[in-house]
Amino acid sequence: MDTSFYDTNLFTYGLLPALIFLSRVLDVSFGTIRIVMISKGHKLWAPILGFFEIFIWLLAISRVFQNLDNWVCYFAYAGGFACGNYVGLLIEEKLAVGIAKIQIITRKNANQLIANLIEAGYGITHHEAKGSSETVSIIYSIVNRKEIEKVQEVVNKTNPMAFYSVEDVKSVNQGIFPGKTVWRRRKGK
Repeated sequence: MDTSFYDTNLFTYGLLPALIFLSRVLDVSFGTIRIVMISKGHKLWAPILGFFEIFIWLLAISRVFQNLDNWVCYFAYAGGFACGNYVGLLIEEKLAVGIAKIQIITRKNANQLIANLIEAGYGITHHEAKGSSETVSIIYSIVNRKEIEKVQEVVNKTNPMAFYSVEDVKSVNQGIFPGKTVWRRRKGK
């Protein structure tokens, strides 16, 4: 009695679902990163990631369709999708592609915080504003996403009660970033 490994229960209910699961984790992770690249305007990376995302997806879905009577493959496919979203977000967070705007609102005098941010190499814009019950200071800074935690450390050490928010920015024209100054005067001005 000669049976192929592909006909065994180990392959059908163990290895095949595991491969489908891993394929879905991979293709959904690519998809998550691809969407981020599209939103950031990376015209080269988005189609490359899209190619591999769909290629891997086709491999996974073809195995599911070849084994429609295997319910373990369905769970592997769905579980891989869920896990792939999580893994894709973790990878995107580690890559930290792009730039962000940090807005810091503080009730106490902002002079020390401004000095600390400038000393750390961050460009800032600052103004006083009227809050709901008192005057506040608002500080804006545009930073690379990889720098967000460093800016948060400066804020938390200087003024732990400051309110801050972080927003993604698609592009900037000019500015000051740690390690390099990109602020330039336009010709004729």
